[in-house]
Amino acid sequence: MTDLHWVVGSGGLLGSAVVRSLRSAGEAVFAGPQVRWATDNAAADLRDGLHRLVEAAGVGGWRVYWCAGVGVTGSRAESLRTEVDRFEALTGAIAGLPRDVQTRGAIFVASSAGAAYAGSHGAPFDELSVPVPLGEYGHAKLAIEAAAGLLTVESSTRCIVGRIANLYGLGQSLAKPQGLISHLCRSYVSRAPLSVYVPLDTLRDYIFVDDCADLIVKAVRRVGSDESPRHVTKILASGRSVSIGALLGEFRRVVGRRPEIIMGSSPVSSLQSRDLRLRSVVLADLDRQPMTNLADGIARTLEEVRALTLAPSRRIRAD
Repeated sequence: MTDLHWVVGSGGLLGSAVVRSLRSAGEAVFAGPQVRWATDNAAADLRDGLHRLVEAAGVGGWRVYWCAGVGVTGSRAESLRTEVDRFEALTGAIAGLPRDVQTRGAIFVASSAGAAYAGSHGAPFDELSVPVPLGEYGHAKLAIEAAAGLLTVESSTRCIVGRIANLYGLGQSLAKPQGLISHLCRSYVSRAPLSVYVPLDTLRDYIFVDDCADLIVKAVRRVGSDESPRHVTKILASGRSVSIGALLGEFRRVVGRRPEIIMGSSPVSSLQSRDLRLRSVVLADLDRQPMTNLADGIARTLEEVRALTLAPSRRIRAD
């Protein structure tokens, strides 16, 4: 029997890619209710969505993908607490389901490797490394992870937490102060200099969003089976780390022009690790899938950013 999949946050960078991956794999995607994120109704909408999902799945399996959240490093504590509360509203609703319904379910939770290991030592980090968050964003991500862990203790629902590397690609919001590659692309198209607030020898692992989504779908399929543990934490990364300086060099090779950057300073720089090399030792066989190389990923991201940036002027000319 086919499982039914609900992607919470399907309009975002990761969520939209997970929907694409599910549909490409022939999976049934549940069109959940509109979550009114900017209001106090969000928690009720999430609970309502869960019950609709379970009802639609019938006696089949149901899967929830938590890809929501707008927090970034430097976000205010109040907004981050709200994200945690909303996630706990969802897990509380799952814990309240009948036991036989819980058993047919699984949840994926998007977390952040950068948030988890910001203050950790001994890179490259894997799932056995001790997470040391810095700042409110890191603590909020681990609070969500803890709520997911508690769910597997209090219910029969399976869970996988994905600690995701630096995600980039199609659908990234340029309104958020994150996503260096997308902002480099916008800087190139607009010919406006970009401020960089970390040293050029800072090491990061960049994973193209569609590669990450494919990993998530495969990992959920694995964890949803009886052969795997009921709770799994897995790092989702490309396995290749590059310095900011090397990334700028690769960007120049792709676009044929040196990116215009301004080195600056920011209070949030102290909340980020200098060396964030990553490797996964959990469900490691899933990582053998082909990954988008950095040059191709930059080119695809640039194409989208250029289209979005030039779209208004094209519409004006068409009128």
